[in-house]
Amino acid sequence: MSVVFTVGYEGTDIERFVRTLKFAGIKQLADVRAVAISRKAGFSKTKLSARLATEGIAYSHFVALGDPKPGREAARAGNYDLFHCIYNAHIATKDARDSLRGLVDFVSVGPTCLLCFEREPEVCHRSIVAKELIQETGFIVFNLFADDPERYVRQASKLPRFNPRKGVAAA
Repeated sequence: MSVVFTVGYEGTDIERFVRTLKFAGIKQLADVRAVAISRKAGFSKTKLSARLATEGIAYSHFVALGDPKPGREAARAGNYDLFHCIYNAHIATKDARDSLRGLVDFVSVGPTCLLCFEREPEVCHRSIVAKELIQETGFIVFNLFADDPERYVRQASKLPRFNPRKGVAAA
């Protein structure tokens, strides 16, 4: 079985973030933020894409899979039931479904990580996107935490690995 990773950049910096991706063997980053602009240095789309390119990591922005503003506001307010309701309605839209099909193709190429802001995947829409990917690909999901990249060196043997012979291609 193959894997898709997720990560948030809350609580980290660009250096630890990139090391986390490298240590985990990530070759592609799928940005699922609605707005790929950040006040955190290095995490806005243009700078992030350029930095990842220097590390041999491809970048793609799946804007239609981003959380709409009312969903982001509900999450910020801690109203996760409303957040889930809003995002689940959003991901059922034609634009989001079309983008999800593109994401399925993207993750099937190589080791991919879904990116959003929140550190904890349970409070981020990327977990909902990941569940949709599971349905479409049969991949497993592994959540990365970018605040301590060395944990992925220390526990390298426990990291799941991308296997192109499993998932979509094998279906």
